[in-house]
Amino acid sequence: MFKDKLQPFIHRYNELSQLLSSPDIASDIKRMTDLSKEQSDLSALVEKAQLYVQTAEAIEENKELLGDPELGDLAKEELSELEPMLPALEEEIKILMIPKDKNDNKNIFLELRAGAGGDESALFVADVFKMYSRYAEQMGWKIELVSSNDGTAGGYKELIAQIKGEGVYSQLKYEAGTHRVQRVPDTETQGRVHTSAITVAVIPEVDDVEVDIKPNEIKMDVYRSSGCGGQSVNTTDSAVRLTHIPTGIVVAIQDEKSQHKNRDKAMKVLKARVYEAELQKQLDATSSQRKLQVGSGDRSEKIRTYNYPQNRLTDHRIGLTLYALEDIMNNGNLKLLVDPLIAHAQTEAIQEAGL
Repeated sequence: MFKDKLQPFIHRYNELSQLLSSPDIASDIKRMTDLSKEQSDLSALVEKAQLYVQTAEAIEENKELLGDPELGDLAKEELSELEPMLPALEEEIKILMIPKDKNDNKNIFLELRAGAGGDESALFVADVFKMYSRYAEQMGWKIELVSSNDGTAGGYKELIAQIKGEGVYSQLKYEAGTHRVQRVPDTETQGRVHTSAITVAVIPEVDDVEVDIKPNEIKMDVYRSSGCGGQSVNTTDSAVRLTHIPTGIVVAIQDEKSQHKNRDKAMKVLKARVYEAELQKQLDATSSQRKLQVGSGDRSEKIRTYNYPQNRLTDHRIGLTLYALEDIMNNGNLKLLVDPLIAHAQTEAIQEAGL
């Protein structure tokens, strides 16, 4: 019975309550913090589980009263209210039972890079960045440009932004991959539709404890920032390029005038990329986990097509087509995509866990 699957969670929650009231735990701050977090993570699930158990027991009691001449009608009425509650509670509980992604509450580095399509691809990077910026505004998140490399005809060859806020990674982690655009460029005189592509990477921000990079594992180069001419040309070696020797990962930042600030930014991005590379290695080794990512999370995987002439956006992983491209791109109404992607991932995870 489904009810039996819930007992271990309820038992563990009660056990944690007892442990946290123990004087021995009060003197061990780290253990108390870990147990408090575990209890907090379980609280929503246990609350629903207890309601499910109470509802199931109330249904059984009312079924026994159906034959009673005095209470039978009342029991029947109660059952008509209680029985529909169980399936809905069961679905909510299944979602809460899915193992948590430890990165879900983290801030992210969003990296956009122009791919096939030259100038048109760089312009699309700017459009996609605007889409994510508007979505961040809607969600109450803070978005900050970390680094950018301008395209020759506008837009960006490469752009890195940091997005901070509640549950940023959980909402945007399925955006990683290749985004393909089909539209008529402004320079196209014949009105022909061109296809170009950009890659998106969504990398959780990490702290020093999670990624320990030793000084001798880093090669640092400094050079002059490339400006657009005139006053914007930097006359000091303030741009910084960091290379992580064990993995070969390179990060170059030149947006700040201070070498120290550029190095700090580059170090944060480097740590996040090293962490992401390790995550990807683990995902590649676990095929079942790869399913839970709604696609492989690989940057080369074509995940979405933006067709401007038809106002159509298609997410190829879940077969979702929306004729609301203008709304999504201009207003950042990304929830139209994010919510179905999360729902799909939850369904996959429930099946994977055999719930």
